[in-house]
Amino acid sequence: MSKLGNLGARLHRGEIGYDFVKNRKIWYGLSILITITAIVGLAVRGLNMGIEFQGGAVFNTPKNMSVSVTQAEEYAETASGHDAIVQKLGDGSLRIQVAGIETDKANQIKAQLSDDLKVDAEQINAELVGPSWGEQIANKAWQGLGIFLILVVIYLAIAFEWRMALAAFVALIHDITITVGIYALVGFEVTPGTVIGLLTILGYSLYDTVVVFDSLKEQTKDLTKQTRWTYSDVANRSINSTLVRSINTTVVALLPVAGLLFIGGGVLGAGMLNDISLSLFVGLAAGAYSSIFIATPLVADLKEREPAMKALKKRVLAKRAQSAAQGGTETDVEETYADEPEDAAPAVVGPRNQPASRSRGRGRPSGKRR
Repeated sequence: MSKLGNLGARLHRGEIGYDFVKNRKIWYGLSILITITAIVGLAVRGLNMGIEFQGGAVFNTPKNMSVSVTQAEEYAETASGHDAIVQKLGDGSLRIQVAGIETDKANQIKAQLSDDLKVDAEQINAELVGPSWGEQIANKAWQGLGIFLILVVIYLAIAFEWRMALAAFVALIHDITITVGIYALVGFEVTPGTVIGLLTILGYSLYDTVVVFDSLKEQTKDLTKQTRWTYSDVANRSINSTLVRSINTTVVALLPVAGLLFIGGGVLGAGMLNDISLSLFVGLAAGAYSSIFIATPLVADLKEREPAMKALKKRVLAKRAQSAAQGGTETDVEETYADEPEDAAPAVVGPRNQPASRSRGRGRPSGKRR
C-alpha cells in the first residue's frame, strides 16, 4: 500500500487525526478575512461584465495581425467613443469588444476599424448583442442561482437536518462570495461561461460536503447513550475519515482546470477558457476548503447548542476529568470507556489507539472457575 493510502486508512480507523473542529475559530477567522477582502474588491472595483450582459459588439479581425493590442484598443476607443477590450488570440487575430453601444452604430465602427487596421471591412466579423438580451441573460442567471440554493437547502433539510442544511448554505455562500470577489480583483470578464462554471463548482462543493455529512449522520446514531465522545469528537472523526478522499478528488479536479486556465487561457489566449476556468479553479479550491473547515465545524457548533448535546458534553468531560484526576493516561481513559456496552457506542467510531475488544475484561475473571 502506498504511503498516502496507508495514511488514509489510518485516518479512517481513527488511529491518527487532526483536530479540525477544536481549531474552528482559526478557520472562521481566516474565512471572514478572505470574505471581507472579496467584498471590498467587489465594492471598489466591481465586476467586469461581459458584452453578453451589457450589450454591444464584438469585432474579430483576420489572422496574423501585426497591430499590437494597445494600438488596437486606441483605434477601437476612438472609433466607438467607449472603452474597448482587445484580446490577441493564438492564431494572431484580434478580438475587439466594445460594450454599451447601439447596434446601429456597429457598421460605422467596423468601417473605421478597417481603415485604421488596414484590412478589408468584409474580413472583420461583427457580432452584435442587444442590451435587452444581455439583461434577460443576467436575470435568468440570478434566478437559476436562487432556485439552486433553495433546492439545496430543502434537500439537505429532508435528507439530514436543518442544521446541516444551514451549514451547507453558509459554505455555498462563502464559495460564491470568494469566487465573485476574485473575479472583481483580477478583472476577468463575467460571461455566461462564468455562470456555468459557478454553478458547476457549487455542485462539486455540495457533493464534498454531503460526503462528510453522511459519515457524520451515520456515526452519531444513539450518540447520547454513551459517554466516550462529544458531538464535536465525532464530527472531527468524520472529517478525518474522508480527508484523503476529499484531497484526492480536489487535486484530480484542479489539474485539468489549471491546464485550461494557465495554458489554454494564458498561453493560447482563448478568452472563453479564461471565463470558465477561473471560476472553476477558484470555486473548486474554495469548495474543498469550506467542506472541511466551515460546514462540518459549523454543524458541530449548532448541534452542541442542543440541551441533549450539552448534557452529553458535560458527562464526557466530567468522566475524562475524573479519570485524569485518578492518574490515568489517555490510553487508560479510552480503555475505561471501552468497558461500556458496545451498543452504547456510535457506529464506526473507535478509540485512537486499540480496539475496545482488546481491553474488554482486562483484570477480571473471564469465565467459570474450574
